[in-house]
Amino acid sequence: MTVRVIWPDSHGSYADKKAMAAFLSDLKALDPDEIVMLGDHVDASGKLWASHHKLNAIEEIEYSYESDIEACIGHLNAAQKNAPRARFHYIEGNHEARIEKFAANIFGSVKDARGFVNAHGPAAKLGLHERGIKYYRTFERYMGLSIPGTIKIGKCFFVHGITHAQDAGKVHLGRFGANVVFGHVHRVFETRGRSVEKGGFGAWSPGCLAELQPYYRHTTPTDHMHGYAVQFVLPSGRFQHVNVAIVDGQSFMPAMIQALA
Repeated sequence: MTVRVIWPDSHGSYADKKAMAAFLSDLKALDPDEIVMLGDHVDASGKLWASHHKLNAIEEIEYSYESDIEACIGHLNAAQKNAPRARFHYIEGNHEARIEKFAANIFGSVKDARGFVNAHGPAAKLGLHERGIKYYRTFERYMGLSIPGTIKIGKCFFVHGITHAQDAGKVHLGRFGANVVFGHVHRVFETRGRSVEKGGFGAWSPGCLAELQPYYRHTTPTDHMHGYAVQFVLPSGRFQHVNVAIVDGQSFMPAMIQALA
């Protein structure tokens, strides 16, 4: 059986320290074969990358891209140390894609824009090639799929997210018509369906590992939740998907492992 871990949005320097620590600890216990990163692991905020966002708090001025990258490097180092057998897949999120959007709007040539991204984009700054981690760009198609930035592993699709709607689970289920795991929304979803031809499929979002009350939400309470996901995959490709909750920095995975022992 293959153990596949899904790592949701963590937002670099805005990661929740307790939630991230719980996730990284669970990786060591799970010793997964695969890890799928759903994107937005680098926040890429600040006035340079996110000019469409108006800053709301003095604390937001403290953001720096280098500190953001350093935080993500720390998370990656710990993840690769705790899951040494795992094959990593890094799907670009809309936050990482801000670097390419910036370059496309600043430079007057494809060569210059691509050179900037190749030198300063998340894939380069995180050393993903040297780490042996495949990076899937938002604006590129993979595996013959029609939706850019989407990959398929076995019997499941993975994407950063195609909507932020309140019924995002239902939307993803309807658009894909197949098993799909998505991030982006920072909320937990498990939506299931079936069709005449398919016995059953689902759409899942595991939550996030970022701060639950970001500055951009002002004083409006969010419905964000901490967590990640695990898929236990049979040789046939069929799998059991489990959204693992992390509450107040405590994961429920150790208790599940102990109960199954």
